[in-house]
Amino acid sequence: MALTSILRKSASSLAPLAGRLVRCQRNYHRALFTAITHTNVSHTLSSLVPNLHYSSASKRPSSDQTLLRVIESEIQCLQETDDHDRVEKFPSDFPFEIEDNPGLQTLTLKRTYQGEEIEVEVHMPDHEKASQSCLPLVVSVSMKGAPSLEFSCISYPDQIEIESLAVKHPESSEDEIAYKGPNFLDLDEDLQKAFNRYLKMRGIKPSTINFLHEYMINKNSKEELIWMKKLKKFIEA
Repeated sequence: MALTSILRKSASSLAPLAGRLVRCQRNYHRALFTAITHTNVSHTLSSLVPNLHYSSASKRPSSDQTLLRVIESEIQCLQETDDHDRVEKFPSDFPFEIEDNPGLQTLTLKRTYQGEEIEVEVHMPDHEKASQSCLPLVVSVSMKGAPSLEFSCISYPDQIEIESLAVKHPESSEDEIAYKGPNFLDLDEDLQKAFNRYLKMRGIKPSTINFLHEYMINKNSKEELIWMKKLKKFIEA
């Protein structure tokens, strides 16, 4: 009886310990499983994420590809025209030297005439102001140490119109607002005609104007082709 009582007490005292051991073992296995699973998932994600990142970075958006195709089509159309590489023949009586820098929308004409320095700034054709092509011009006539005349003009084939005339003083500050004179069209008609003859004597005449129209149309095509190629290079970068 005594032995049986002792065994029962021992069993009852060991039961909680065994239960704790089983629970500990279960917790251990659960933790181990969780750790292994987390490690595998982390490893899998770490191996996938860089690939996904690289793929998204290297693949160009479809919108960019579409844009490139359109730009390439425009470049091809421009290259198929004759304007971008055509060379105009200078008129036999063309009196100016031309300064044409690629990338600029203007060119400059220069000459010396009876001690005067003539400079003409020619702009790209403007098709919005009139139904036909017209070139804005700024003609400056100057002499050393003396005031200069500045004509703002609009030229059409075989024709030039003076829009305004200003007297520029070399000593005047840019901050000063000089009197620009009356509206040119308000001047006496004979005076307007005299100034037109004045410009014609200095090389601003129909043959010069017609040549400039053709030249600037070609320049516009060249500049547009250069601009398109730069645009394509930027999108491809």
